[in-house]
Parts: sequence; C-alpha cells; structure tokens
Amino acid sequence: MEIQRDELAAGEGDPFKGDPNFMASLARGLEVIQAFTPQRRQLSISQISQKTGIPRAAVRRCLYTLGKLGFVYADDGKNYQLRPRILSLGHAYLASTPLAKSTQPVLKHLSEMLNESCSIATLDGDDILYIARASSSRIMTIDLDIGSRLPAWSTSMGRVLLSYLPDEQLNDFLGRITMIRYTPQTVDSVSKLREELKRVRQQGYALNDQELEMGLRSIAVPLVNPDGAVVAALNVGVHAGQVSAQELRSRVLPKLQEAAQELSLLLK
Repeated sequence: MEIQRDELAAGEGDPFKGDPNFMASLARGLEVIQAFTPQRRQLSISQISQKTGIPRAAVRRCLYTLGKLGFVYADDGKNYQLRPRILSLGHAYLASTPLAKSTQPVLKHLSEMLNESCSIATLDGDDILYIARASSSRIMTIDLDIGSRLPAWSTSMGRVLLSYLPDEQLNDFLGRITMIRYTPQTVDSVSKLREELKRVRQQGYALNDQELEMGLRSIAVPLVNPDGAVVAALNVGVHAGQVSAQELRSRVLPKLQEAAQELSLLLK
C-alpha cells in the first residue's frame, strides 16, 4: 500500500487520522526509505522532504534513526544513501514466499532456452514488483532486479495482472493513475488502456511493443494457482531490433505458456 504523502500525524486529509493503532512515525520512516530509487540513489533531507511531503525536521529524525540502525548513511553528512542492510527488510518476504523461492530454476531454464531475459512480478499497489528474474543481457536503460518496481499500466506483466482484477478494483485503478507518454508507442488514454486490458484478458497474454522504452518488446502471461486465481505474471523481454512482435507470438509465447503451466504446479 502506498503511504499517503501528507503530514501523517495531523495533516489535513490524512486517511488514518484518529486511528489509535496507526503509527505515523513508522509510516514516515517507510516513506523516507521508498523515496530512494535506482535513478536517485543519493538524496538530501530537503529533496526527500520535497518528494514525500514530510517536513524536513521529521525527515531528519527518520534518517537519524535509520542511520543508527544501519539502513542509511551519508559520507558527507548531507546526501544520504541506502545501505545493504536495507535488503533484510525484503528478505523475509522473499524467503517465505513459495513463488519467489521455487521459480528460479524454471526461470533460469526458460531464459537459457530462449536466450532472453525472463521475470516474474506481482501487483503491489499501482506498480508491479519483481520477485524473480533471470537475465541473459541488459535490455533496458534502467537496471531491473528482484525488488524493482515499474508502473503496472505501462508494462506487459502489469497489464496481465490488471486485466484479471475485479471491475470495481480496476475502475478505481484507472480513475487514479497518471499516464505518461514514455515513447511515441505508449497507450495515451484511459479508454485505450481499458480496451487493451479487455484484449489481454480475452487472448490470455499481453504484448508491450516499445511502449515503456524504445527498443524493448516484452510479452507476458498469467500465473494461476490451483484455485484459479491469477497471483503473478511471467514475461520475456527482448531487443526490438532482434525479435519482431510476430516472432514473440509465434516462437516465444508457446514456451512462455509452457513455463507458466509448470510454475502453476508450484503454487500452493
């Protein structure tokens, strides 16, 4: 769940105001952590405050506490970075999730067979969260690894996951997202996205043709548990100059679907 960007303890419009069980200080600390991204690895107190809406004095206290606990540091005393210990916060989830633990061998085999990068992601808020990945080469300008996040609406795995949401949840999602035209290929309206999601649901896969980044094509299919619920998505990403959209459908999709069936057997 995304933490609301306001003064959580007493800010106007705070959805948790008056809830005696809600720890505003903990929420602020978590939002400070989430302010760091692969594109912004170093942030000052004022930059974090501007990005999160948390007052600078509160950001300073959060960073002081996180620093004492070994989660952040600032060599120059001004520009903060996350420390490797931050990985321990996600390790418990990844270590306890059967999907994340058991899929790596299948992903590795699929990646080697196709000589392409393969990933598994779940829906987390309005983003997809990468929980497993086997990479044959770097095909994006940003690094992707376990724990990486991307906007769900603009990715093949995200569209697969969104297409299986109940209507009420999907309508809520479409009503709050901000669509960015990443490339000339990007779907640029909610109505077009809604139609694309219907198509994805009907055909059972999503193909993203250079909508997130020029030169990148990807195709994704759902991972279904024994109860018939879609719990994650599996995709293959390729260089657009090397693999056409038609080849993705004819050569890659059948292998992807076979791997998805195998992975589904592991979902308890």
